[in-house]
Amino acid sequence: MKKEWIKDYFTFTKKERIGVLALIAIILMLVFIPYLFPYLKKKQATNKTDFEKEVAKLKQLQIDSSQNNRGYTKRDYDDDERDYYQPIKRKYEAEENIKGELFVFDPNTATTEEWKRLGVKERTIQTIQNYLSKGGKFRQPEDLYKVYGLKQENVARMIPYVSIQQEETNPSFIKEPSPTFENKKSKSFTGTIEINSADTSALIALPGIGSKLSQRIISFRDKLGGFNSIDQVGETFGLPDSTFQKIKPNLTCNNSTIKKININTTDVDVLKAHPYIRYALANVIIQYRTVHGNYNSLNDLNKISMMNEELFRKISPYLTTEK
Repeated sequence: MKKEWIKDYFTFTKKERIGVLALIAIILMLVFIPYLFPYLKKKQATNKTDFEKEVAKLKQLQIDSSQNNRGYTKRDYDDDERDYYQPIKRKYEAEENIKGELFVFDPNTATTEEWKRLGVKERTIQTIQNYLSKGGKFRQPEDLYKVYGLKQENVARMIPYVSIQQEETNPSFIKEPSPTFENKKSKSFTGTIEINSADTSALIALPGIGSKLSQRIISFRDKLGGFNSIDQVGETFGLPDSTFQKIKPNLTCNNSTIKKININTTDVDVLKAHPYIRYALANVIIQYRTVHGNYNSLNDLNKISMMNEELFRKISPYLTTEK
């Protein structure tokens, strides 16, 4: 009787034996799988592109920091152009483009040699000649801005020397001269304009100043918070120095209306929007205030490592510690 009881409990059918073996196999797999992970896991490949992007970001941060230290002045303040903050690139491009010789010329009849004398590259000259050969015409000096490959800095220095000969459709009929750039350039202006209150129509009255330049001057003025001196007008992007020297005697500056930023209450976003400050310096100013408390006077800014005499002289008229 006892043997039959033992036989009933320890005798397995074929299906039960298969089940037991399968269960033991599963248990063994679960036990040994963790030890196989190091061999199954693939090494993560290094993404060279991401690494190069990070290096590029680091270099850009170093460039931004050096900009604030050296106080670059020529920037693009035109909202219609996206080339907003590459002042270093523009500096060297401008220096490269000023290698040509300046003289009075007509873009519709200028020869290849004349374009080369002006400092225009051969590929750009070919583009201009192809345009003219297909019936295109330069009807006003500002049309040079439309030439692909001709940089704006180069166009700005050439425009005062453009003289376009007007065509007459009927020789027996004498046409009134159209108000071209040359007519505007040759007009005389004897009055004075206060640069912190003038609008675009007032600035256009100045010789050599068109609608685009007048808008740039006012856009630059608004971002600064007002001009502190007449010389700052010459920092407007795209304004040739020769044109600025012509209009300078007709300008006056009332700097009592300058908008100032309180460095004890402002934040990084407001400071970094100023053309002379930008993010790197704005962040340092705020961090210094956080650690040392409010500034007693603007002279406390000289305690910041990034500050130098020239930069302090430029930004101090636009900052205050007074409530």
